[in-house]
Amino acid sequence: MALIVAGCSTPPSVISPPKHPTLPPPGPIPADIENIPDPVPRAEPKSARGNPPFYDVLGKRYFVLNTAEGYLERGVASWYGPGFHAANTSNGESYDMYAMTGAHKTLPLPAYVQVTNLSNGKHVVVRVNDRGPFKEGRIIDLSYTAAAKLGMIKAGTTFVEVRALTPMQKSAPPPAPAATSDLYVQAGAFGTEANASKLLGQLRSKGIDNAFVREDQVEGKTLYRVRVGPIPSVNEFDKVVKRLRMLGFPDARLAAD
Repeated sequence: MALIVAGCSTPPSVISPPKHPTLPPPGPIPADIENIPDPVPRAEPKSARGNPPFYDVLGKRYFVLNTAEGYLERGVASWYGPGFHAANTSNGESYDMYAMTGAHKTLPLPAYVQVTNLSNGKHVVVRVNDRGPFKEGRIIDLSYTAAAKLGMIKAGTTFVEVRALTPMQKSAPPPAPAATSDLYVQAGAFGTEANASKLLGQLRSKGIDNAFVREDQVEGKTLYRVRVGPIPSVNEFDKVVKRLRMLGFPDARLAAD
């Protein structure tokens, strides 16, 4: 979080900022935090800072998307607060833990996204102005206020759907998804049942007994999805994804019915 990524034509490097012992502490938590309004998506130029073609953090390269349009992902959200309050965000703004903002690894800055807590159905809109989170398995970092409105402050993390919102959309975005406990880790998806069965056999041979194949119709074609679960918690999600990646399945991700 709060990593400053400068746009440039040469391969960028990302350096963690120094500690900020003189940062002013955040003020008291607003009494009406639930009533702090969500931002309204509007057309904004890309920030001069924070939008290089790619950047490196902790030995991993991230490629910044040209546009947020069409972005939709499910995964784990976390939040960041007092230790970063008033520090510079990646696009050069000052982080306000009581504003409705977020950090994302690859969306262009700024961007607007709808974040839905899949455990309770609550949803918010945030303006993405920072890079992160860089912990494995996390897809978005939220401000304190956004996390509070989603009901995830105490837990620290939760399963979410993140959907980009753009002013150019010709129609309203689909309704936010309902709360669900039917969450899985998807190890792969195939157009042929034979390939799905092969992967299923590999997983079960490694002791992953709760793997199965789900058959779906997508745009008139049959898709065979290999999934593990259901997944009851973020802690279990982290364990399953780590194990799958160690076994050579790097594209494991959160899926929901």
